[in-house]
Amino acid sequence: MSGWMETHRAVVFPWNCDHLGHLNVRYYGHFFDDAGWHLWSSIGISHATLKEAGVGTVVANINTDFIQEASPGELLLVESAFTRLGGKSLTMKQRMTNVETGALLARQAVVEVFFDYETRKSTDMPADIRKKLEAVLVAED
Repeated sequence: MSGWMETHRAVVFPWNCDHLGHLNVRYYGHFFDDAGWHLWSSIGISHATLKEAGVGTVVANINTDFIQEASPGELLLVESAFTRLGGKSLTMKQRMTNVETGALLARQAVVEVFFDYETRKSTDMPADIRKKLEAVLVAED
């Protein structure tokens, strides 16, 4: 399995919109965050698997580019991919498009750091997890 993966679909409802009538930034974050959780299981790494290994990931940095407005009634698609691995960190990129037009609405880059549950500090990426991530890496745009 490689390439960008579908990780979330949503509908823009009126209550997701701000006083300007477009999708509020909090919901872009919500949709991207939900998608990020699904990306891990899409490559065969469950959160239970991470927990059993005594590790998880924590967000170190998020950068979101808002490209085009999303309005009530629009159907959204989020696709995600792992794009870079470090010793203790990884980068995940996501893109949100309008399902019907294909227009790019937003994109996000997230740097996550592996975190040891016991020491509460960053830790090296476990070798078996690294191997699975290496198999699905996508070249940076």
